[in-house]
Amino acid sequence: MTASPARRRVLLAAPRGYCAGVDRAVIAVEKALEQYGAPVYVRHEIVHNKYVVQTLEKKGAIFVERTEEVPPGNIVMFSAHGVAPVVHEEAERGRLATIDATCPLVTKVHKEAVRFAKDDYDILLIGHEGHEEVIGTSGEAPEHIQLVDGPEDVANVEVRDPSKVVWLSQTTLSVDETMETVDALKDKFPQLLSPPSDDICYATQNRQLAVKQMGAEADLVIVVGSRNSSNSKRLVEVAKLAGARAAYLVDFADEIDEAWLEGVSTVGVTSGASVPEVLVEQVLERLTGHGFEDVEIVKAAEESIAFSLPKELRRDLREEAAALVAERRGTTA
Repeated sequence: MTASPARRRVLLAAPRGYCAGVDRAVIAVEKALEQYGAPVYVRHEIVHNKYVVQTLEKKGAIFVERTEEVPPGNIVMFSAHGVAPVVHEEAERGRLATIDATCPLVTKVHKEAVRFAKDDYDILLIGHEGHEEVIGTSGEAPEHIQLVDGPEDVANVEVRDPSKVVWLSQTTLSVDETMETVDALKDKFPQLLSPPSDDICYATQNRQLAVKQMGAEADLVIVVGSRNSSNSKRLVEVAKLAGARAAYLVDFADEIDEAWLEGVSTVGVTSGASVPEVLVEQVLERLTGHGFEDVEIVKAAEESIAFSLPKELRRDLREEAAALVAERRGTTA
């Protein structure tokens, strides 16, 4: 008698996809284009997702890496990752009207950095070197902040006064790895102060928790997200640590290799905090085509947080930008 084939199923993480900060930033670009017309310049990718960036480009957004690339008299939006104070100064010198779409949870970390620097603390910023959020936070108090890129970096950390040292973190890190780094720092600096509230954002934590819950049951976990997305990459790491035999990051459904599905009966699916749900739906459709028709929700948390849009969208920024250019002409005449 032939054994019946194993039931194929999908474990679908909840929550997944857009967080409140990403939703706010993407809507802000769309609203700016609607109110002011194209082009609206955006300094750096508004969020780290290829599909989102390509979609907004088609609507008239122009993404640049440097403020100096934006012609005077235009509107520039700062991405959800935040920018250093020097970038605001660059925009002012360039006669640009600005919209700040920094996630409010990133802004919170910026304010903490400013406050602790004012009190002359050494600030140990846990994060990944070169990430836009880390660059922005470090720029708030460069003379007080030093980066700690994981537990292995702790041995290199030196401070002026071990009784006046505090740690802050990038908002999109692995919770477990961050706490491992914090523990190592506390071993070295017993008087290390913690931030007044958790720096790792609620959405990052919730998505990681859902992946932990399904990872032990999944043969394979597919994370929808872009390769430059820190929180998406962390989900792949968390899935493997939770027990999944394999985990992969894909931008689009057609990147799923059929070989990944061989011998697999349970696939976990989730998405990073900058991923629109349409991309997850396409992944589910592809899996259905391979016999994974049953979908079970793995619910780790409820989310109801929403952020108001940037206040600058209430003003006539085209008129402001034109006035800035006219003012410049008047001072150079």
